[in-house]
Amino acid sequence: MADTSQLHLPLLAPSQAQKQVTVNEAFVRIDGLTQMVLQSRTTSVPPLTANDGVSFGVPSGAVNAWSGQVGTIAIWSNGGWLFVPPQRGWRAWVADESVPAIYDGTDWQVGSLALSAHGAGTFMRVDEFDHGLGSGPTSTTASQIPSGVMVVAVTARVLETITGAATSWQLGSAGASDRFGSGLGLGVGAYARGILSQPMTYWGATPLLLTATGGDFAAGKVRFALHYLDISVPGL
Repeated sequence: MADTSQLHLPLLAPSQAQKQVTVNEAFVRIDGLTQMVLQSRTTSVPPLTANDGVSFGVPSGAVNAWSGQVGTIAIWSNGGWLFVPPQRGWRAWVADESVPAIYDGTDWQVGSLALSAHGAGTFMRVDEFDHGLGSGPTSTTASQIPSGVMVVAVTARVLETITGAATSWQLGSAGASDRFGSGLGLGVGAYARGILSQPMTYWGATPLLLTATGGDFAAGKVRFALHYLDISVPGL
């Protein structure tokens, strides 16, 4: 049975019996590949059942029904899996990572804005993490701005009221305690929107620094998002 070249949709043969089987399979493939949402690109053990049209990117090391299908898109259909090889330039949303991705001919490149012919890429990334404050005049995050990236902004949202004698707080990093905001609120829902007037490259991994104003911190929790550009070099 012949397939189309782009989406590998099965084509009807002359005088074919049970034409609805072929047509329905084509519809399921279209449903799984159009406005594509990959549930994961790292899950190696296929689920035993799913809704028709649910798609996964099959990773290295995949087993069971996905064995031998590394690099394909697995689409659940009528109690089993259909496999479609993606083509360079296809785009998808990766649900379990909440990121867009472009297929580069070999793998899914998450956060990619552009790819060169030999794999050099420009990536826009957002790393999100929660940070609990302890007592003291400052608090340093465990999660860090990665090394060698160009930061565009850092944003934040207070999840649990910041308590203590502080009347407000500043957000920055060592040597620039208010780089991403000052006079920030303490209550649940208060936020920081620290957009840099010029993007800044960090050449070493750098934690965020929270500094209390008017007194010390006692407790609280803040959710942070690091917004930055990353680049990769071309392959051989």
